[in-house]
Amino acid sequence: MMSENHAATTKDRSSVRSLLRLWPYVRPVRTRLFSAALVAIVASCLGLVFPLILKWMVDGPVTDRDPGGVWLGALLLLLLGIVEAVLFGFRRWLVARPLSSVEAAMRADLYRHLQRLPVAFHDRWPSGQLLSRATTDLMLLRMFLAFPLTFLLVNVTTILAGFVILLLQDWSLGVVLLAPVVPLVILCSLFETRYSLVARRAQDQVGDLTTVVEEGVLGIRIIKGFGRHRSQALAFRVLARRLRTTELDKARLLAGIWALIMTIPELAIGAALVLGTVQVADGGLSAGTLVAFLSTALALRWPVESMGFLLAMSQESATATERFFEVMDVPEEAEPEPSAAQATSAASAARTGETVALTKAAGGGPDGGPAPDTGGGLRFEGVSFRYPDADADSPPVLSGIDLHIRPGETMALVGATGSGKTTLTALVPRLHEVTSGRITLDGEDIAGIPRPRLRELVSVAFEEPTLFSASVAENVLMGAADADEEALSRALEVAQAGFVAGLPQGVRTEVGEQGLSLSGGQRQRLALARAVVGRPRFLVLDDPLSALDVHTEALVEAALRQVLRETTALVVAHRPSTVMLADRVALISRGRIAAVGTHQELLRASEEYAWLMSGAQPDVNSGPGVESEPGVESEAVEETVR
Repeated sequence: MMSENHAATTKDRSSVRSLLRLWPYVRPVRTRLFSAALVAIVASCLGLVFPLILKWMVDGPVTDRDPGGVWLGALLLLLLGIVEAVLFGFRRWLVARPLSSVEAAMRADLYRHLQRLPVAFHDRWPSGQLLSRATTDLMLLRMFLAFPLTFLLVNVTTILAGFVILLLQDWSLGVVLLAPVVPLVILCSLFETRYSLVARRAQDQVGDLTTVVEEGVLGIRIIKGFGRHRSQALAFRVLARRLRTTELDKARLLAGIWALIMTIPELAIGAALVLGTVQVADGGLSAGTLVAFLSTALALRWPVESMGFLLAMSQESATATERFFEVMDVPEEAEPEPSAAQATSAASAARTGETVALTKAAGGGPDGGPAPDTGGGLRFEGVSFRYPDADADSPPVLSGIDLHIRPGETMALVGATGSGKTTLTALVPRLHEVTSGRITLDGEDIAGIPRPRLRELVSVAFEEPTLFSASVAENVLMGAADADEEALSRALEVAQAGFVAGLPQGVRTEVGEQGLSLSGGQRQRLALARAVVGRPRFLVLDDPLSALDVHTEALVEAALRQVLRETTALVVAHRPSTVMLADRVALISRGRIAAVGTHQELLRASEEYAWLMSGAQPDVNSGPGVESEPGVESEAVEETVR
C-alpha cells in the first residue's frame, strides 16, 4: 500500500519548503492574495482598537457620568464592528475566484502530466492514489490558500501588534502574558513533527480506500457473479477501520495541542488579572487601563488558540503538496530532438511509403501478394526488453528479437501464453521503450520519431478493448481525429459492427463507462473499427477477434483482408483462422523468435507451432519441444484449417 511506502518519507522534509513549491501556481494571482492578506490584517487590527475605546470610555465618560460620551463610544464600537465585517467579506471575495483558478490549473496540469507519463508508471501506481491526489489533495490546497495561509500571517501580525499595545499599557502585565510564548513555540514544533507523519499516513490511506471502491465498482459483475460481496465488504471495512484509527490519532494530537494552547494563555491571563487588580487597588493602575489590558488580552485569545488548528491544516496541505509533486516530478516520456539525419530518414521513409502504395495499387508483388523487400516495412533489430522495475539480474521478457515485416505484408505472431507476444506489440507504438536494439518503420528508427507522429503511423487494437464514456462515433474516431462520416461508416463495416444501427441513437449512442453496456464482442469490434478508421500505414492487432463467434469472425476476417492489403500489419493470433489472414507467421518462444515462415511451412517444420495450432492438451510425453510424431499432429492441424 502507498501509505506504507511513503508515510515515513515526510519526516525529513520541511513543510515550508514543500508549500513553497506552490508558488508557480500562486504567482499569477499573487496581487489579489496579497491584497486579501492586507485587508485581513487591517480588519484584524481594527479589533485591537476596541480595548482602546473601552479604556477611553471607562476613564472618561463612565468616570465622569457623561451619557453623551458613552453613546459616542458605543457608536464608534458599532462602526468599527461594521467596518471589520465588511473588510473580512471583501477579503473572501478577493480570494474566491483566483483560488478556484489555481485549483483548476493544478488539476489540469496533473491530468495532462498523467497522460504523458510512461505506461510503466501507470502499471505501478493504483488508480485510487491518483484520483485522491486529483480531488482530495487539491481541495485541501485550495482551502489552505484561502484560509490558513492568510490567517497564519494575519494572526502572527495581530499577536505582535497586540503585545506591543499590552507592553505600552503596562510592561509588567505584558511580561506576564509573554511568559507562555517559549513553551508554546516548543509544543507547536513537536506537534508539527508528529502531525505531519500522521497526516501523510491518513491521506495515503484515503488513496488506498479510493482504489478499493473504484475496483469494486468497475468489477461489480465479477463480484456479483462469484458472490464475493462479503469479502469485498470485509476488505473495505479493514481499510476504513485503518483510516478511522489514523484519523483518531490526528484528532488526539490536535485535541492535545489545542488544549495546551488554550490552557497556558488562560493561566497567564488569570495571573495578569490578579496582578492588575492588586495594582488598581494600590492606585498604581487606572481601572480603564486594566479593562483595556484585559480586553486586548481576550482579543488575542482567538489568534493564539487558532494556531493549533491552522498548523494542522498547514501540515495536511504540505503533505498534499508532496503527494501532488510526487506525481508531477516523475519524468514524462522524452521526445527526441529532430536532427538532419532523422529528417533525411523521414523523407526516405515517406518515399518508401509512396513506393509501397504504388505497388499495392498495381496489385502488390509479382504473385499479387505482399510487396518485395525494399528495406522498408516494420523491422525489429536485436530487440531486447526488460520491464523498468524488474530486478537487474532477472531474465529479459524479450531477447534478441530479429524480425522483418515487409511493406504491405501481414505477419501473424504466434506463441504460448507468456511468451512475450503482447509485450512485443506494445513496443511498436512505444508504449514501452526497448531495453536494447531498435525498431524501424520504413527504415526510420522509432526512437527518433515524435510520439504524436509515430501514433499517426501506427494504429493498435488490443485484446482487451477499452471504450470511454462517450458515443460510439467518438470512441471510433479516437483512431483518427480528422476522419469523416464516410471513414467512420467504412470502419464500422470492416469491423462488422452493424449492431450500431440498432442502438437507440445509432453512432451517437453513449456506450457508458468502460463500454459495459455492450457485449464483449461488440466492444472488440468497435476497438477494431477504431484501429482501422484512419487507414494507418502500420497496423498492430493483439488477437482482435478473440471475443467473436465463428460466424461473425468469418465476416470480420473477410472485410479485414481488404484493410490488410493497404497496410503493413503485425497480428497476434491464437487460432488458425486468424493466422490465415497473414502472409507469413513468426513463432515466438520464451521471448525469442523461434521460426518464421508460411503457415504450411511452420506446420511441417515446427512441432511447437503445430502443437499450438492443434489446440490439443499435452500429456507427459508430448508438447512443445518434444520429439513425438510431429507428422501426425501437423496433418491433424492442416485438416482442421482446411
